[in-house]
Amino acid sequence: MQRNNDALVVLGILFFFNILAWIAVYDLSQPRFLEVTFFDVGQGDSIFIETPQGHQILIDGGPSSIILEKLAEEMPFWDRTIDLIILTHPEHDHLAGLLQVLERYKVDYILWTGIVRDTNENKEWRKLIEEEGAEIKIVQAGQEIRLGEGIYFDILNPFENLEGKEFKNSNNTSIISLLVFNQNSFLFTGDAYKSVEKKIIGADANLKTDVLKVGHHGSKTSTSEEFIEQILPKIAVISVGKSNRYGHPHQETLAILKEYGIRVLRTDEEGDIKIISDGANLKIK
Repeated sequence: MQRNNDALVVLGILFFFNILAWIAVYDLSQPRFLEVTFFDVGQGDSIFIETPQGHQILIDGGPSSIILEKLAEEMPFWDRTIDLIILTHPEHDHLAGLLQVLERYKVDYILWTGIVRDTNENKEWRKLIEEEGAEIKIVQAGQEIRLGEGIYFDILNPFENLEGKEFKNSNNTSIISLLVFNQNSFLFTGDAYKSVEKKIIGADANLKTDVLKVGHHGSKTSTSEEFIEQILPKIAVISVGKSNRYGHPHQETLAILKEYGIRVLRTDEEGDIKIISDGANLKIK
């Protein structure tokens, strides 16, 4: 009887590992996707990207520690590394959460503008990225960051190297980047104003995108009709807090997006918004 029980245990173990092996083969046979998740972090911005090659990228961290909860939902509990962090500009609603991330996660690369702001958060950011030991890249327009086959960031703003320059308001220094994955693209605009949008479309008259991260949480300071007419996104995502004191998104911005038949998704209404691309088609979750 004991031998029969032992045999059943062995067979059970073998069956279990066969299932695991089959799952592994099945997973490897699936097409790989680009996943872009616009986190609902309240009145702020934070975007998590996972590439088909498995690279994890975080653009901004929102205004609070809620970013840690959001990352825990997207990443396995044992994963404590992020390949790349991009800080578009060091304002509280984009920067504060990243301070929490740097204390919890190992980061390989950090992209930002290197500007100087006389705030405690900005000083803490500089201290933490030095301690992190990540490779720091100062970016400006014209640079291209390759992430794998058929996928890259095209940096569109700022137009000059801003490292060491001091700003009281850093919105117009925002890193604006176009993430391209084969036939699909996502345009991340930070909080840049209409004046910067005008410079960008002036520099690239053929700029188009499938998904636009609407500038400055839908404020009327961004998202000019001229800009929308040029880039013609299919989807516009507005990262904004419920009942915020700024009145974002402004009706003027919503009216422009509606006029051009653009589908609008808002984190204050939808929560987290995930858009998945196979390089040719988009799916919204």
